[in-house]
Amino acid sequence: QVQLVESGGGLVQAGGSLRLSCAASGRTFSNYSMGWFRQAPGKEREFVAAVSTSGAIIYYGDSVKGRFTISRDNAKNTVYLQMNSLKPEDTAVYYCAARYYTVSNYLNSRSYNYWGQGTQVTVSS
Repeated sequence: QVQLVESGGGLVQAGGSLRLSCAASGRTFSNYSMGWFRQAPGKEREFVAAVSTSGAIIYYGDSVKGRFTISRDNAKNTVYLQMNSLKPEDTAVYYCAARYYTVSNYLNSRSYNYWGQGTQVTVSS
């Protein structure tokens, strides 16, 4: 199993930037596909970004495309989410997710079986 811990959330003004980190335990981080999801109060969990084990495959949700960047450093057992041009509607709890090896649909939260506790991102207007 892998344990995931998110960090980097906080309060930022609209138009600003944040970088989230997801630190994973274990020796086989490079064997996990990784994703970022977010959930705002009263809304369903929303796909944000995902990256394959090698980093060769990357997906973004339509609402963040062109503003957010996902990356991974397998040597550091860490996946990152760089968030630029933040909007108030980006306010949510952001979750890191993982699945060993393959993912049939990177955009579906049900594809992942390991989750972090989440980190709060609040964007003020």
